[in-house]
Amino acid sequence: MAMQLKASHPRGGRWPGILAGLAILLLVAAALMMAGAGPAYRGELISLGEAFNLLRNGVYAAGGAVAVSIITLLLSMLARRFTSALMASMVIIAAAALLFVPWQHWQRAQEVPAIHDITTDTQNPPAFEALANARRAAPNAVDYPGETTALQQRAAYPHIKPIIVAESPQTVLAAAQAAAEESGWRIALITDNHIEATATTRWFGFEDDVVIRLTELNNGVQVDMRSASRLGASDVGTNAARIAEYLSALEARLE
Repeated sequence: MAMQLKASHPRGGRWPGILAGLAILLLVAAALMMAGAGPAYRGELISLGEAFNLLRNGVYAAGGAVAVSIITLLLSMLARRFTSALMASMVIIAAAALLFVPWQHWQRAQEVPAIHDITTDTQNPPAFEALANARRAAPNAVDYPGETTALQQRAAYPHIKPIIVAESPQTVLAAAQAAAEESGWRIALITDNHIEATATTRWFGFEDDVVIRLTELNNGVQVDMRSASRLGASDVGTNAARIAEYLSALEARLE
């Protein structure tokens, strides 16, 4: 009878299963907090500070899931509880995938300057007209920040330059409008040589304003562009990437 009772208890007791369950709960909590931070802020359910706190707590929960999973994995291997070991391994992999995006964002933030207003013409940046009032109501300024930002931009993004296309102004304007609409931007103003629009980021719904200026030359049309965030000291490279992508798409469209 004693031998039967002893055989009925698995090695390691209930701890491998309990710890594996705890790791899964932490992983689920982390996923919900990290995935929900942006939509909750975008839906005006929480403030930006609360959204960042939610995101930070999600990272902590994911880290906790990894720590608990490592303990579970070691205990399960010692007790030869392979189901618990498999669960722990899967949690570690899932948590690593979950943490990759914020880690990549943090890495990018370390590599780029803390600026948020990027333009192809730092000496005479395209000006916001239709969107000026919206920008005045936002934390970041309407006017281009100046030479300090220009120096940082040139060092970090030397590829951000105007393009010159050998087409008529009307053709370039039509293509520029089509490219802006294809990007999903909200158009605020279109004139013969000027387009203003607002781009909204997918996750948090941050609004970045864009202005495109066309200048007629003897050999074609020069296209300048400016992309500026309404909120935040650093855009983590978003505006520079937007300009580069848009101008490349415009050139391809005109070809």
